[in-house]
Amino acid sequence: MKLLEGTVVAQTVLKELKEKISVFKRAPSLAFILVGDHPASQTYVRMKNRQSLEVGIHSKLYQLPETVSLQELLHLVDTLNQDPDTDGILIQQPLPSHLPSLAVVERVSPHKDVDGFHPLNLGKLITEDPTGIIPCTPLGIIQLLHHYDISIPGKHVVIVGRSLIVGKPLAALFSQKNKKHNATVTLAHSATEDLATLTRSADILIAAIGVPHFITAPMVKEGSIVIDVGINRKEGKIVGDVDFMEVQKMASFLTPVPGGVGPMTIAMLLSNTALAYQRSHES
Repeated sequence: MKLLEGTVVAQTVLKELKEKISVFKRAPSLAFILVGDHPASQTYVRMKNRQSLEVGIHSKLYQLPETVSLQELLHLVDTLNQDPDTDGILIQQPLPSHLPSLAVVERVSPHKDVDGFHPLNLGKLITEDPTGIIPCTPLGIIQLLHHYDISIPGKHVVIVGRSLIVGKPLAALFSQKNKKHNATVTLAHSATEDLATLTRSADILIAAIGVPHFITAPMVKEGSIVIDVGINRKEGKIVGDVDFMEVQKMASFLTPVPGGVGPMTIAMLLSNTALAYQRSHES
């Protein structure tokens, strides 16, 4: 079994990105909007902010109280949309329950939607329109596989999890009709009948269901490639959706948690920010 080391690959991506940004007329600018004081969200924003600075992206944090109204939040988004010096806008999820996430995401300009969650960008992904922005985690997974020269065309990809953040856009990306993707994709979930039989048919198995150690060795085909998207806390430790110790005996390639998909997601966020900057200055 070989590890798919996202930390190592992400460092390579970030090094190339830093060189690319160094010749821009100005530093790209990324705005983080953080509502409330959720500890995990604060940690994620700090990590993203630190890596932004390392590659030469100027980041701005807008921290709002937990009680902020939808009108106040949307006003901030509108202001950033209209600011020519803001290239990317990231709404840190999850938002408090009184704020409808979709309404906030839809308010972000599709051109500054560096998360790739705006319906217009998701639509462009489905229609294979290259002018959209691709969600960070799906894009990071594809980049990770390409780095390790893992062939995707013709493979059966089973994705367990149907979120708009990972599962659905990843299915669209894997099945795109081109020489790099062109996979046969099955999108499964917790209510899928006889799930283990389905996952055992996968050449590439993606676990993105948000349940610690949900994927066990009997659910994995020998020699398959297993990508663990899960970030869960169990008994004080960060663990994935895959039972790593057992599944490593079956898989030919496997991502660790932490250090697998997570670093690639952040690298793609910064790459999308640089892309948004370039598009706004080329238009």
